[in-house]
Amino acid sequence: MNSLPAGSAVQRPFGFVEWFRPGEHDRVMAAIDGMRAVGATSLRTHLSWADHQAPGGTEWHDWLIPTLGQAFDLLPCLHYTPPSLSRTGMCTGAPRRLRDYADFVDSVLSRYGEHFRHVELWNEPNNLLDWDWREDHDWLLFCEMIGDAAHWVEHRGYKAVLGGPCPFDPNWLTLMGERGVLGKVSAVGFHGFPGTWDSEASTWRGFEVHLQAMRAILDRFKPDLQIWLTETGYSTWRGDEAEQVERFRQALAAPAERLYWYGWQDIPRDVPVQEGLYFDPRHYHLGINDAQGRPKLLRRLLEAGMVKPPQPATSLPAPSLQTPRDHVAIIGGAGFIGSNLADALLNDGEHVVVFDNLARPGVERNLAWLQDRHADLRPMLADLRDVGAVNEAVTGAKAVYHLAAQVAVTSSLIDPRHDFAVNAEGTLNVLEALRRHAPEAPLVFASTNKVYGQLADLEMRQVGRQHLPYDTALRALGIAEDRALDFCTPYGCSKGVADQYVLDYAHSFGLRTAVLRMSCIYGPRQFGTEDQGWVAHFLLRALAGEPVTLYGDGMQVRDVLHVSDAVSAYRAVMGSIDTLRGRAFNLGGGPSNAVSLVEVLDEIALLTGRRSALQREAWRTGDQPWFVADTRTLLAATGWQARVGWRDGLRDLAEWLQGDAADRPAHFAIA
Repeated sequence: MNSLPAGSAVQRPFGFVEWFRPGEHDRVMAAIDGMRAVGATSLRTHLSWADHQAPGGTEWHDWLIPTLGQAFDLLPCLHYTPPSLSRTGMCTGAPRRLRDYADFVDSVLSRYGEHFRHVELWNEPNNLLDWDWREDHDWLLFCEMIGDAAHWVEHRGYKAVLGGPCPFDPNWLTLMGERGVLGKVSAVGFHGFPGTWDSEASTWRGFEVHLQAMRAILDRFKPDLQIWLTETGYSTWRGDEAEQVERFRQALAAPAERLYWYGWQDIPRDVPVQEGLYFDPRHYHLGINDAQGRPKLLRRLLEAGMVKPPQPATSLPAPSLQTPRDHVAIIGGAGFIGSNLADALLNDGEHVVVFDNLARPGVERNLAWLQDRHADLRPMLADLRDVGAVNEAVTGAKAVYHLAAQVAVTSSLIDPRHDFAVNAEGTLNVLEALRRHAPEAPLVFASTNKVYGQLADLEMRQVGRQHLPYDTALRALGIAEDRALDFCTPYGCSKGVADQYVLDYAHSFGLRTAVLRMSCIYGPRQFGTEDQGWVAHFLLRALAGEPVTLYGDGMQVRDVLHVSDAVSAYRAVMGSIDTLRGRAFNLGGGPSNAVSLVEVLDEIALLTGRRSALQREAWRTGDQPWFVADTRTLLAATGWQARVGWRDGLRDLAEWLQGDAADRPAHFAIA
């Protein structure tokens, strides 16, 4: 495991690689703010010769290059021949008059030269998508074109950087030296994507090995040449954000003068790349933010100053985590409920493996808290969509709690495909892992009351500051498990599919599985947002003196349940799994803990002495005006019942949130 101390800054300067498309003014400005916030000091971007000559291209670069140059030490990469000048009619072809490229470089220096010191000449010349070497098999055209441009760059007082091949090719680099190109530049780029396009099982030997080989070649021709990592990165297309952190740390330790990390933001699925539209999913997940701009784990850790290079002896991570036998696996164990459950089990002496991808902001703090309290905790930072990792976590387990999910209705409406992949397909991965590798291990699954839909058939009326059913018997007891399922919103569908798969695997394959359909759980270790965890979100806004947005009229009723009661319920079902297998149970605070949003806000004002200003928005898709769980079936089956009243629970959460900042542990570790 590698420890990431809080507050320790990145120990060497770094920058990003980000290509911007013409017209993306807003994205450029957002990226500048974000990159500076994480500590980046440099930026590599392309200045396409072809785009520059296209209609509107000059105007775009007239805005882009000065804007970027004012914010960063800018490295423009000049490439792509205008088709009208190309020998092949393609951007990858050599210009018919080779010195046209040097003339273009000269014009860039004259027009924008005050905004940078270095110029990169071409990109990935051994990549057919960037340079068609089939039409230049002896590299004479390339060497003459780049040599002329490099000579002129240095003559004008700038520094030339030779674009790096991908993959690294020592024979090509030697040829550049023999042809005199290396003698005309100040630095040479290196591209390497270990774990994404470069495999440790075949071509990749580590930054140190490859860069030592590169250094030996450069020393033959021009010993003072610098090596720059002009492109390296890691794609999280499998959801393994912790691995992206580790690969970044390895790049920080590489023996090179500069590091440019590719990239800042994922490419939207509907935007074509060089190979074509979504030809290879790896291209679309290389950012430290997703396509919607939401931070991944690496960005969050960089912003918190929690990333530093590994020591040389630990520069490569262990290939896998050796999970203990007879352990309890908690899928989603660094989350709100999962961390509380893990703490309770560890306190009772259980061996616990916490499986989590740390994708939700704040959960890394939960993992740090667990590790600070329990030296024998085994974290496994991986994603539900990684079948191999799920198999490894489940193999040898004596019990599995599956709490991991994409948790927000709003997010599911933005990206239903991701929601399905995590909630439905991810749950199937867990069930298949159980069936094939641990068929005797029981599973308790976290489902949701959203499987019952919007309850649109219920006649409602306003009573005081609550929406309540006309049916007083229903109001007194709540929604029971015999209520017909009615999946609504992509989130409700994906969780409903998972819910039904878990129950069916008990019937079809004899697995010992059960389901808890949860209402609103709240309590310590919850970092709430508008989209999920609204009780904590309301408290956080009040404590910060910030307004609260109410969607709808705020008189929606929920039966809130303290997390300590939820943990007791999960353990109770697990303890009786042989009699409860194949069954689903509602889990909520019940009628005694049924409260409206505005009533919670009133209580928060009493607890904090601060009444939040309210902002109003329309009702959100899928929102239930009223939901109260009938938990009598769970009570009859296990003896469980809610014990923490909502006012006492709210006070407990407020006290934890107020003390959280002063009580954060110093570090967490990743494996």
